[in-house]
Amino acid sequence: MTALKRLWRDATIIAGRNLLNLRRTPGSVIAALVQPVMFVLLLAYVFGGSLGGAGYRTFLMGGIFAQSVTFNAAFTALGLANDMDKGMVDRFRALPMPRLAVLLGRTISDLAMSAVTVSVTSLCGLLVGWRIAASTADAVLAYLLVLLFAFAMSWVGATIGLMARSVEVAQSAGLIWLFPVTFVSSAFVSTHTMPGPLRTVAEWNPVSATATAVRKLFGNPPPAGMPMSEAWPVVHALPYALLCAGVVIAVFMALALSRFRRITLG
Repeated sequence: MTALKRLWRDATIIAGRNLLNLRRTPGSVIAALVQPVMFVLLLAYVFGGSLGGAGYRTFLMGGIFAQSVTFNAAFTALGLANDMDKGMVDRFRALPMPRLAVLLGRTISDLAMSAVTVSVTSLCGLLVGWRIAASTADAVLAYLLVLLFAFAMSWVGATIGLMARSVEVAQSAGLIWLFPVTFVSSAFVSTHTMPGPLRTVAEWNPVSATATAVRKLFGNPPPAGMPMSEAWPVVHALPYALLCAGVVIAVFMALALSRFRRITLG
């Protein structure tokens, strides 16, 4: 068996174990599914009336998809921190498996959870009036982009979970960075009215790129009267979103693996 096949086999076994463990923590699963529904209803009906009505509800969904899978990174951080707290990492270290398999198994299982979150979010979007106005190929590409971004964010969560000293710290650290990253973006509003430096940060934010690319692929234009930026990452949202996802995966996979090696070596 080649090293790559062995890595994939061990990672899928770990992923299966993680998914089975979800039965013991139904509260976290419910929270991951309720959260995007709550944001859709809150933003669509509380703020949507003053931001464009039905047009805004359609525009909103691209940002909700990007935000939902970004927030799931906290799920990854908490899961890894919990495994370390309960000594599971020490048990995995004693097994003849690649170190990367433990981390890859966690991110794969959380990717499956993100796929369920995206499905629930889509159904909720349909209920508030969101529709896909593009070809089937573009729609499939949009969903694949969301899942790729979810996979990238899970590696950020894995790094945070490994660096945390306890489950409580992982829970706090896993949430602190999520709000500025998701809200200082074009996920829910145009960056056009933001102050200069903040607008630049928002325009180059990977969450903005993902949300904008998903909107374009789904055929969801901004509501009438909402000015849109013409910055390079906005105009070229799809290639920039793909580039961001690739860079995040490469950087945080290396950081997480390096941290995991230090932990397992004592």
